[in-house]
Amino acid sequence: MLSRVVSATVGIGLALLAIYLGGWWFVAALAILILIGQREFFALVRAKGYHPSEWLCLGFSAALLVVQQAQPEWTMPLLIVGGTFLCMALLFRSEPGTIGDMGANVLGLFYAAFLPSFLIRLRGLDQGMLLLLLTFACIWASDIGAFFVGKAFGKTKLSPRISPKKTVEGAIFGTGGSIAVGLAGAYWMHWHLWPVTGGIFGLLIGVFGLLGDLTESLLKRDAGVKDSGNVMPGHGGILDRADSYIFTAPIAFYYANIFVLERFFLR
Repeated sequence: MLSRVVSATVGIGLALLAIYLGGWWFVAALAILILIGQREFFALVRAKGYHPSEWLCLGFSAALLVVQQAQPEWTMPLLIVGGTFLCMALLFRSEPGTIGDMGANVLGLFYAAFLPSFLIRLRGLDQGMLLLLLTFACIWASDIGAFFVGKAFGKTKLSPRISPKKTVEGAIFGTGGSIAVGLAGAYWMHWHLWPVTGGIFGLLIGVFGLLGDLTESLLKRDAGVKDSGNVMPGHGGILDRADSYIFTAPIAFYYANIFVLERFFLR
């Protein structure tokens, strides 16, 4: 527990510093995490016997992060080009590629790089620093609430075949914590119709954070490993700690951009 607390404290401190600095400092910090997490993903893939084009995928992933900051409208075309090249790369190997290799290439680029890269877009919005902090606070509230309530009162297994320790009670309380933080943040930031916009924001972050957690658990279970890595003492790998952020990054960006900043509810 001590190692978990120390590493979590250091990690949160560095994350807050990167969020505060923003710009290319934030891109650089996020790039380090994403590329480490992506290597962990490919280690899981190799444990299943697949042979992805890891370094080519890492190169396209780094380019995606740069483009998200410098020219975000080019991100989707780059994703399409990158996915195409990752599929074609298998044609030029001495050993024939497989469907699994092709799927691992594309999933590695999409899941482990493209989705979390939306944190850069979120930071670049008006009030981006506060929006990013609110997103992280919702995730932290959800994780902490689900962990302690699930451990103390959890009886009903949420998904025993994927993550035996998660419970329905923990999931409900964790999502409730995310909603509470979303409401508080929306009120403090003076969002229009804050009980609606803030409540929905917290609900989305809580639900998609949980789904991201379960998805990474599914990957580990299929690969037959307990942790994705050992970068963070007491926590495992980057994917083990960042799984809740992967699906929530684009959700938070598009929701904030469309329903909060564009005042969708007042149209």
